[in-house]
Parts: sequence; structure tokens; C-alpha cells
Amino acid sequence: MHIRPSSELRNNYIGISELARTTGEPIFITNKGEGDGVFISVDAWEAREKMFRHRDMVYAAELSRLSGEPAVTQEALDKRIEELFHACEEE
Repeated sequence: MHIRPSSELRNNYIGISELARTTGEPIFITNKGEGDGVFISVDAWEAREKMFRHRDMVYAAELSRLSGEPAVTQEALDKRIEELFHACEEE
């Protein structure tokens, strides 16, 4: 975990930005010794957002399964994909 004072963010933005990019970790910014904000690289932010979206889809699928909604077996899915693949080849 990296913690830096807000004065360092003001005075050494390039260094903080480089640290965030190279480590891929958030930089916690303090103000008068108290937590004030978080600096994160765009790549790390996008990766976190992608992970959160994926987790949301997994949760939704699990809730669907637990509520008893109809499910498709792997074998049925494989068969349907094969049918679609062969239909595309024939066109």
C-alpha cells in the first residue's frame, strides 16, 4: 500500500502518476495525516471496472440459478453452438 501526502501530489504529480502506473496499485492521499483521496492509473481503474462488471454478471447468474429459473446444460449449449457454426458454414 502506498500512502502519500497531498503536498506530494501537488509538488510531484509525475512521480505519483508513475508510481501508480508501474505498480498498478492505488495511491492513498492524505491531508493533515487523514485519508483524503485515492489516486489510481487509468489502466488499473479500467481493470477494476471490468472485474466488477464480471462479478456482477456472476452474481446475477447465481441469483437466477437460486431462484429456479431454467438453466441450460453444457451439453445442450455445445450442441447449439455446433448447430450455429454449421449453419454459418453452409451460407
